[in-house]
Amino acid sequence: MPEPVSPPPLPVIWRPRRPRIVAYGCAALIVIGAVIMAVFIAEPFKLPDRIGIVLFGCAVAFVLHLLGRVRVEADDEGVTIVNAVRTHRYTWPEILEVTLLVGDPWPRIDFSDGRTIGAMGIQGSEKDRARRATAELEALIRERAEARED
Repeated sequence: MPEPVSPPPLPVIWRPRRPRIVAYGCAALIVIGAVIMAVFIAEPFKLPDRIGIVLFGCAVAFVLHLLGRVRVEADDEGVTIVNAVRTHRYTWPEILEVTLLVGDPWPRIDFSDGRTIGAMGIQGSEKDRARRATAELEALIRERAEARED
């Protein structure tokens, strides 16, 4: 049985490490590549075409930014889950539990109204970090929320 984890001091932010590096690294390469391509592309392409190439590169970089910004924040009032497209804010009494099963891409957080939200800010691919972050969030839920007692 794993040893119990004590709740971390608040506020605390959990965010993935490797996926952020990949997302922002690829975004930078794509924008730089688009700019280089726009500068050195063959003559039949005019200024609007070149601008379009750079704008397309920036659009792809924006999508990668959405994936790189994911995080889970906990403070005295509750938890903020920033996923790729949506941001969710919940107070502690609304949160029931957090679960991360082996093979899951990220933990699921269950709420008192029956909803379950995936917390992309804790990436299951970062196995030890994900287990630690999930255990810390679980300890905070036990301490501050109206979670079920096992």
